[in-house]
Amino acid sequence: MSWGNSIPLLKVDLTSFVTHFEWDMAKYPAKQPLASVVDTLAKQLAQIETDLKSRTAAYNTLKVTLENLEKKSQGNLFTRTLSDIVNKEDFVLDSEYLVTLLVIVPKPDYAQWQKTYESLSDMVVPRSTKLIAEDKDGGLFTVTLFRKVIDDFKSKARANKFMVREFFYDEKEIKREREEMTRLLSDKKQQYQTSCVALKKGSSSTFPDHKVKVTPLGHPDRPAVGHTDRESEGEGEGPLLRWLKVNFSEAFIAWVHIKALRVFVESVLRYGLPVNFQAVLLQPHKKSSTKRLREVLNSVFRHLDEVAAASLLDASVEIPGLQLSNQDYFPYVYFHIDLSLLD
Repeated sequence: MSWGNSIPLLKVDLTSFVTHFEWDMAKYPAKQPLASVVDTLAKQLAQIETDLKSRTAAYNTLKVTLENLEKKSQGNLFTRTLSDIVNKEDFVLDSEYLVTLLVIVPKPDYAQWQKTYESLSDMVVPRSTKLIAEDKDGGLFTVTLFRKVIDDFKSKARANKFMVREFFYDEKEIKREREEMTRLLSDKKQQYQTSCVALKKGSSSTFPDHKVKVTPLGHPDRPAVGHTDRESEGEGEGPLLRWLKVNFSEAFIAWVHIKALRVFVESVLRYGLPVNFQAVLLQPHKKSSTKRLREVLNSVFRHLDEVAAASLLDASVEIPGLQLSNQDYFPYVYFHIDLSLLD
């Protein structure tokens, strides 16, 4: 780690950013009191969290509204919306005497419907039925009759297992519903759909004008499939995707600065002043190597804290004044940095 002036590290993966970390003097001046630096970090992260909650709430509202509309368009003929099924030509409109009803007929009863619908009630217009939609259980038929016999027709139809679907053709309402569905689908795609692809495991995305690039760990140099310079500039990305990219970068950078602060403060508390310690980064090549690395570090630094070193071998040993498990405390100052955030 370096504590000098920050050198911009544009378009780097998480591992490279951490291993080349330099304290950002412009954002967090080292000459300020420690409390001021911590307060600046806390306010920055609190603002990101507030914005995230607000944007998440807005997206979830959009998602729920869209899901409700989609459910209406995917149900059976008894419950689904008919705005995407019916047409103006299917109805007799603006008539003082005639009205067109929609009737749901079970598939096995199609022939029975054709034979009997004209005689279910008086004043049914002959040859006025037409099949306009089907699902796995039945079909939606139109039938035209006089308004004065609607109730009688409904009763007779129900007795023959033909269900009249309550529906009034309103061209303005149907147009409004279709436009609403189109708008919501467009908003969802613009706001979030692309980000689901960009941030899922195994993908790579660059944060333009920021310091961290999302890329699979272990493959920092692997280019994203189909990635272009125009994509890296954010062209075609929705506002939520851009916001997520930028603020993941900002939050990660702030988080690493907090780690650096903790290392410094804990080292001063343990070893005192003047400062006489060095912070380093260690990354085992394999998870199986972690245990061996611990043993070596404990052997090299056990003289710094004999109690802590002994507690690693004997779980019954308690470290006075610490509310920590002995598995979290070592003879040396240790903090874990998780780089698998995108897995």
